[in-house]
Amino acid sequence: MWVFGYGSLLWNPGFAPVRRVKAVLPDYHRSFCMLSIHHRGSEEDPGLVLALDRDPGGQCTGVAFEVAPADETQVLADLRERELISSAYYEDTVSLTTDDDKTIAALAYIIDRDHRQYCQFALEKQAQMIAHAVGGRGPNTEYLFNTATHLAELGIRDADIEWLVARVRALTAT
Repeated sequence: MWVFGYGSLLWNPGFAPVRRVKAVLPDYHRSFCMLSIHHRGSEEDPGLVLALDRDPGGQCTGVAFEVAPADETQVLADLRERELISSAYYEDTVSLTTDDDKTIAALAYIIDRDHRQYCQFALEKQAQMIAHAVGGRGPNTEYLFNTATHLAELGIRDADIEWLVARVRALTAT
């Protein structure tokens, strides 16, 4: 079993993978298009978290994590508890291409565009929300900064996330 990480799974997969490889998912992009009302915000002051959003012709570079066969049942249960907390994501199997041109079928969590937590905001509004929201897993800024750090370590450029990091740092003076 493989799991595709593109956001917090990059720095907090919640399991010890057997192997991790850089991989590309075609026709999707990484986007702060999900209101976080549990982990990184609240109903009263929602934060934003990343989701895979359909984007024909686009692509999302992330990491494919291989799960040890003995751990598959527990990892799947833990991922479902974490990722499907509000049903804003749906679980699907996607086809990834690795850096060495191999194809991997991986589990991914994709935003349901019909869900009430799906949103599309300009970058400035995203920065304002991320700068102030706090949820059960901590501040929304931590989520942004950790994801940006791990993308950079992997050599994955994401211009929107880089802009958001600079803007949120300016808003919070950190």
